Amino acid sequence: MTLEETGSHETIAAGTTPVPTATEDSLPRRFADFATLGDALDYAATGKRGLNFHDARGNLLRPYPFSELRRDALDQARRLIAAGVKPEDRIALIAETGPEFASLFFGVVYAGAWPVPLPLPTSFGGAQSYIDQLHVQLQSCDPSMLIFPPEIGAMCAEAARISNVQAIDWSEFGQRPAPETQLPEAKTDDIAYLQYSSGSTRFPHGVAITHHALLNNLSAHSHGMQLEPSDRCVSWLPWYHDMGLVGCFLSVVANQVSTDYLKTEDFARRPLAWLDMISRNQGTTLSYSPTFGYDICARRMSSQTKASERFDLSRWRVAGNGADMIRPDVMQSFVDAFADAGFKATAFLPSYGLAEATLAVSIMPPGEGIQVELVEETQLSGGSHGANRPQRFRAIVNCGKPVKDMEVEVREEDGTPLPEKAIGKVWCRGPSVMVGYFRDPESTAACMKDGWLDTGDMGYISEGYVYIVGRAKDMIIINGKNHWPQDIEWAVEQLPAFKQGDVAAFAITTPGGEETPAVLVQCRTSDEAERVRLRDEIRERVRSVTGMNCVIELVPPRTLPRTSSGKLSRAKARNLYLAGEIKPYDIAA
Repeated sequence: MTLEETGSHETIAAGTTPVPTATEDSLPRRFADFATLGDALDYAATGKRGLNFHDARGNLLRPYPFSELRRDALDQARRLIAAGVKPEDRIALIAETGPEFASLFFGVVYAGAWPVPLPLPTSFGGAQSYIDQLHVQLQSCDPSMLIFPPEIGAMCAEAARISNVQAIDWSEFGQRPAPETQLPEAKTDDIAYLQYSSGSTRFPHGVAITHHALLNNLSAHSHGMQLEPSDRCVSWLPWYHDMGLVGCFLSVVANQVSTDYLKTEDFARRPLAWLDMISRNQGTTLSYSPTFGYDICARRMSSQTKASERFDLSRWRVAGNGADMIRPDVMQSFVDAFADAGFKATAFLPSYGLAEATLAVSIMPPGEGIQVELVEETQLSGGSHGANRPQRFRAIVNCGKPVKDMEVEVREEDGTPLPEKAIGKVWCRGPSVMVGYFRDPESTAACMKDGWLDTGDMGYISEGYVYIVGRAKDMIIINGKNHWPQDIEWAVEQLPAFKQGDVAAFAITTPGGEETPAVLVQCRTSDEAERVRLRDEIRERVRSVTGMNCVIELVPPRTLPRTSSGKLSRAKARNLYLAGEIKPYDIAA
């Protein structure tokens, strides 16, 4: 089948103000009910909606209607085929938020190959660290080429060289001829793309997602959020992470939602530009963020400044939250900071998901907001409440109900299903669960059984709602009792000198052979006496929460490693610490 071009180039004349794509459209909305991702873009291109790219201050730079995206993607597909790309080839793409990546991603799909989004460099680790990360991921997915933005060409070219992969600057690639050719016809059970989860970069897992699985999950998004004609998405999430790629790029195409983008690095520099963009949106807003995004914005608001003088957040209908443990205290701080600007606490929409399930597993029904259950810590840790120890409770956030077509069970370690309110491993099954990890049958078999996926997370079900209490693999087990590293990290973050992301807690083995928690804390002071005071204060705080004496290490700022989505990587922090690559300050005992 040869696909015909629709739409035309929409160029912006010099000196004119760009006009964003339409929020509402006469094109009947379809809730991702397509056989393939290409079919979804074909349909969206017949309407007036599209993607919109903004500068660091949130000003519109480039409207990109779906019709133009499709036209460019078809040209990219023809260039790829002319370059020798065949169906099922992997094409690695650096996932920079912009029209080049968008057209290349869909171009690879139209060409029958599999796009593999890879991360941009982060602000830590340096060039060699980034080259090493790309090298490992390129070895894993075995692509026929790596296509990248010119700004990071040297690093990408080096990673491709040591991986024996063809490297192509996408500016040069976009200038190549796009000769007419027959495009392959995709089937719904074909692989659509590979997604690298935000876990280990040393042993990466490429999650293989079919068109059918993807579109089933994208349909679940639209039903779960109860899409309205006036909805418009605003996002700063990176396109190399599942929540950004699937939730705020592929979903808006398949559900025909106009979307405004702020680059992730621009959000990091000017986080309140995100809220400026939401304020300018005249429709109703859908916008997602991990907890830390809301935290940064709440912290940036001066107590002397009225939020209503700058923002209008009254039309923010869905303020999604996911990708990490949801913290009620941070959500309350955001409400306190922005209620004056019209933000409603009921707009919060907690959810739970992971790349291995394409994305969404559960979504809170819109309007129900943040709901918590107080759970006594001995229930979380599997221990018994000591007679001489006061009860302590932790607020566990309700992550909503299983999405359309998804089943969720909580099981014992041996796989036995548990009743309501019992904490165990979370398993899920549905059409959007991955085919498996690319070329890794052992890891696939380790987490999948009879169509069910072991998420690796711990949680429970209460009245049909899913509650997540932590990651099984992160659990610290001391003397048979389970401790969640998040509890230790949160306790330290409450001290005035620290903030979210400054602390990593994990288990280590002491020279005597005992397991004990180690807590690495980024410290900004150079005063020796102050470091001693902070260390002792941290030790007492952790002891008050856990009843344990922990190894406390103060480390320089920007030392703790992050995943590709910006989250703290405890596993990598532990490995670097044990290898001596994280060097704590030398503080007198």
